[in-house]
Amino acid sequence: MTAPVSPREILICSITKLLDGSRHVAVGASSPIPAAGAMLLRALKDERRAEKVRVSILGSVEHNFFTNGSAELFDCAGQGRIDAFFLGGGQIDGVGNINLVGVGDYPQSSVRWPGSFGSAYLYFVVPRVILFREEHTPRVFVDRVDFISAPGISEPGVYRTGGPYALLTGKGLFRFDRDRPGFSLESVHPGHSLPEIKEATGFDFTHDDDPSITPTPDAVTLKLLRGRVLDELHETYPDFAAQMRREISAGATPA
Repeated sequence: MTAPVSPREILICSITKLLDGSRHVAVGASSPIPAAGAMLLRALKDERRAEKVRVSILGSVEHNFFTNGSAELFDCAGQGRIDAFFLGGGQIDGVGNINLVGVGDYPQSSVRWPGSFGSAYLYFVVPRVILFREEHTPRVFVDRVDFISAPGISEPGVYRTGGPYALLTGKGLFRFDRDRPGFSLESVHPGHSLPEIKEATGFDFTHDDDPSITPTPDAVTLKLLRGRVLDELHETYPDFAAQMRREISAGATPA
């Protein structure tokens, strides 16, 4: 029995490609799709007997090398021993600024979110920060964030080894150009279109007249994702892994 590739499987596989070349990937405690992407990279490297990939997922028992939680994560990142991390935000703008605080003029925000935590620090020291939001709407992708929790760019002369590398959403994949600075649309996910993405994005971005379509995974990758990766993901994100399995089963058709 085979099931068609789902939108979330395309996101997971897109993350895996963005992470290729990373030796140590760290993932926050509430990030099942990024975690699955990192686990898939590790599984593919193992399958090919290539260089091992370390995956550290905060909140996990089995997939967490840290013994002191976020404090050790920050130390490790500051020492240059984390190659990739993920950040999101209630708002993200066209120069990669993210807002994790709230909507409106701070401190009289009309909507409050959990807060910035260590986002600004990690944004400065992790070389490959992937911005990820499954929701792609104008309320998330704004012309200018209401509060800068972590800046996407810095003034000349500011020492910074990290910053935005790419932006992945439920509609498309963008790369970040630090020289311009700004986002460029690299590919549109199947089932979506350039006009749809333009309408859903509150900031300007560059793009080809006929953007590429985000590729779907090959059979080997899909087998690893639906097998080993979902098994590993279940330890930290049991509800998400179970939901993915239900979706696969519901969409299965005779091969």
